[in-house]
Amino acid sequence: MANSTSGDSVVDRVVRVISAFPEGVNSLQLSELAARSGLPLTSAHRIVRQLSAHGLLETGDGGSVRLGLRLWELVNRNSPTLALRQAALPFMEDIHQVLNQNVNLAVLDGWEALFVERMSRRGSVANRARVAGRMPVHVSSAGLALMAHQEKSRQGDYLKQFKDPAGKITPDAVRLLLTETAHQGFAQLAGVVDPDTWGIAVPVLDGRQRAVAALGVVVPLKEMRLQALVPALQTAARGIARQLTEN
Repeated sequence: MANSTSGDSVVDRVVRVISAFPEGVNSLQLSELAARSGLPLTSAHRIVRQLSAHGLLETGDGGSVRLGLRLWELVNRNSPTLALRQAALPFMEDIHQVLNQNVNLAVLDGWEALFVERMSRRGSVANRARVAGRMPVHVSSAGLALMAHQEKSRQGDYLKQFKDPAGKITPDAVRLLLTETAHQGFAQLAGVVDPDTWGIAVPVLDGRQRAVAALGVVVPLKEMRLQALVPALQTAARGIARQLTEN
């Protein structure tokens, strides 16, 4: 049922408020939150007050608003990726200890790779993959590893709608990348996101040989060692898949 003159429901407006926080921004002024959610200031204020009463948002001095601890608790306690993360963490830790570089875990959400876990340390190369961050399939080794091991119909739907905002890559080029990734069993992108880094990822496959996740690393371009990295990642990915099946 619509509950406003604009036709959107209360749930629609709540989602717009919560989704208005951009990645990496912990706090917004109420006026900015209203503008980013496309709501009148009075409506945004009312929703913020109601959500704050349940701990889903928190308000501070000067009209600032931030996501509440209760929201974090609920999301993490009941996250659909909880079992995946628990299965993957021991294997990610092993790889991280050996490489001393970035290790990440991603799932496919729509036409993007959504990163659900990451390990890094001081001195690691730059890594744009952040927990709860997203990257388009075609610029992410994790995204390619995920999409290359989906049903042909899903790949077809992805390629039909594909359009590179920068205009530098065509659907045919992406199709070739997916074919190569499926054939070799891993994805690699050198210097695409950062000119000095190499992204390598392998799929975590279910019983139908469909990717439920991708395990990846980001390493210095000059230190690329596919012969050592890929078998280690594939062994870890099989271990994660086994843990998911057993649990």
